[in-house]
Amino acid sequence: MTMAFAIDEINKNSNLLPNVTLGYSLADNCGALVVGFSSALSLASGREEQFLLWKNCSGTPPVLGIVGDSPSTFSIATSNVLGLYKMPIVSYFSTCSCLSDRQRFPSFFRTIPSDAFQVRAMIQILKHFGWTWVGLLVSDDDYGLHVARSFQSDLAQSGEGCLAYLQVLPWDSDPSELRRIVHLIKTSTARVVMVFAHEFHMIHLMEEVVMQNVTGRQWIASEAWTSAAVLQTPRIMPYLSGTLGIAIRRGEIPGLREFLLQIRPDQNDSNNYNLVRQFWESTFQCRFDPAGSVEAEGPLFYTPPLVHYLQKVHFTTPFGDEVSFDENGDALPIYDIVNWLWLPDGRTKVENVGEVKRSDSKVEELTIDEDKISWNFAFKEPPRSVCSENCPPGTRMARKKGEPVCCFDCIPCSEGKISNKTDSMECSSCPEDFWSGPQRDQCVPKKTEFLSYNEPLGICLTAASLLGTFICAVVLGIFIHHRSTPIVRANNSELKIFPGLLVSLKNCVFLCSLLFIGRPRLWTCQLRHAAFGISFVLAVSCILVKTMVVLAVFKASKPGGGTSLKWFGAMQQRGTVLVLTSIQAIICTAWLVSSSPAPHKNTQYYNDKIVYECVVGSTIAFAVLLGYIALLAILSFLLAFLARNLPDNFNEAKFITFSMLIFCAVWVAFVPAYVNSPGKYADAVEVFAILASSFGLLVALFGPKCYIILLRPERNTKKAIMGRGPTNS
Repeated sequence: MTMAFAIDEINKNSNLLPNVTLGYSLADNCGALVVGFSSALSLASGREEQFLLWKNCSGTPPVLGIVGDSPSTFSIATSNVLGLYKMPIVSYFSTCSCLSDRQRFPSFFRTIPSDAFQVRAMIQILKHFGWTWVGLLVSDDDYGLHVARSFQSDLAQSGEGCLAYLQVLPWDSDPSELRRIVHLIKTSTARVVMVFAHEFHMIHLMEEVVMQNVTGRQWIASEAWTSAAVLQTPRIMPYLSGTLGIAIRRGEIPGLREFLLQIRPDQNDSNNYNLVRQFWESTFQCRFDPAGSVEAEGPLFYTPPLVHYLQKVHFTTPFGDEVSFDENGDALPIYDIVNWLWLPDGRTKVENVGEVKRSDSKVEELTIDEDKISWNFAFKEPPRSVCSENCPPGTRMARKKGEPVCCFDCIPCSEGKISNKTDSMECSSCPEDFWSGPQRDQCVPKKTEFLSYNEPLGICLTAASLLGTFICAVVLGIFIHHRSTPIVRANNSELKIFPGLLVSLKNCVFLCSLLFIGRPRLWTCQLRHAAFGISFVLAVSCILVKTMVVLAVFKASKPGGGTSLKWFGAMQQRGTVLVLTSIQAIICTAWLVSSSPAPHKNTQYYNDKIVYECVVGSTIAFAVLLGYIALLAILSFLLAFLARNLPDNFNEAKFITFSMLIFCAVWVAFVPAYVNSPGKYADAVEVFAILASSFGLLVALFGPKCYIILLRPERNTKKAIMGRGPTNS
């Protein structure tokens, strides 16, 4: 009767089907496929009794089309009997996506969305609630099997989730098979179960669910059973309450109620006479006189323009929904999303909580009002159904071998790599000057390392350098204050400023070590090695000249050796020191010009640190600089060693020998220690070598003199100094 009302409304509206009048013949399939199929064949072959309504019509022969529910129209559409005639078929309940194939079914149309859209709509619901690990149950027919294929394909393409299991519900309701399936549902970690099946399957399935007491599952219903009242019983609702389902769009049709109330069997309307008569006989327990049968004419009439008209259908319903057919004969799909509520008084209610539809751009649009949703008593909020929890930032996803993509492990990012979003597939490397933070979720600037004045090591070395400078200043003051005493005057009378010169040199050496402390800069890198090399050569040259003077004085004290001192006058001594020092200055200048030392950010020593250091530029130049100092030191050592046993009450050659021994030992140990020391510790080793060798020279050469001057003044006399033989001056 609703269809009859719709046809009358269409015929009254000239804008919908201009110059076309629709008629109809209604038949009840009684829920049996064979009855519906038989009625359709009778209608198509002209043997249907009610086809007589067109007998007295004039004009163009009537256009024939079939409108039906799911089983009958599907069977008609897929059969070859009516396919020869290309009869237009319109279904309001056939959802199989296979019917969208225009090659096989060029004249099939439907006003209900196909299962392909229902699958995509279901995936949108899963995505909305974050359910990525779900179970799927389908019926053992074209409806269920097509859905299963579509679900597997669409999930794989979208990457929105995985099927924990896929089970086919048997038509014979085999108890052992149902028992197995329900046990799988109970033991699976998936908390969401989707069912694409009919009421028949659900009744037997839920009986087994009740028997095994499977709770804590969120059920998702397809349109085939989402409004099944037979399942909304006090026995089953504790398990199905909170069910979310996709339902065919519903609404109030204006004028339908009045139309139905006005229908009477005495209206002599052959279109619906049989149905109205049956309804009255059942309702009022009466029986009408049997109507006379009339032979129906004719052969099958088919007019191709009907398909053309159906393809051009496009109007808006009173509810605001657009109605049209796409190139596959499918209407613009729209579904209601419903929620099963179990009320405190024991009643059940199916509440509309949203909708899902597809726009003209073929994009599914989902709208859900979560405040309206009532969840099962086992849940206080939307349940969580995932195979693996999300991988937090700082980790990456690693697939579990042999398991679906939704099952994975979360592996922490390795050092130097980060992931700053959830469920990252890969960890990205940090830029060169950055390193991964403790949580591996962000790159942080690398720590900078250099020999700083603020750290304990730098403080100690700075203090030692300043202490050495202070001691040198004190020694210089002592020598100046006691410059007229024999021990000072005897200390190279030909070079009267020699003690002051040595102390000044020691100041230069001690102070140049400060250039190795602090953040390296271009000028400090260039100056530190030049100052270090020239200062040490100046000091060692003075010691070498002093040693040569000692040997010359001893030789001059022997018969016939008086002429040896003429080669070691004051001018010759100063000239020798100047020449030896100038050679080192030339080496340093050539080094700075050709391949100058420069600051460098070294990332090789540590992964999480940047070491600021001075690269020497030319290793050969650095080796020549050290080698020249070593040559002078070794020469001084050898000459002092030869003069160590000279007869003298105060033989300075012994102290020179000892000081050169310390000097050479320190710098021999320096080379391997410097090469193997990382970062700032290389600078610390070099500073330590400078300070150690400087303190060695200071103590060995000036310690004994200061001891006599300050603590043993009785020995600071010419007689005491010359008591055992010639003096060394």
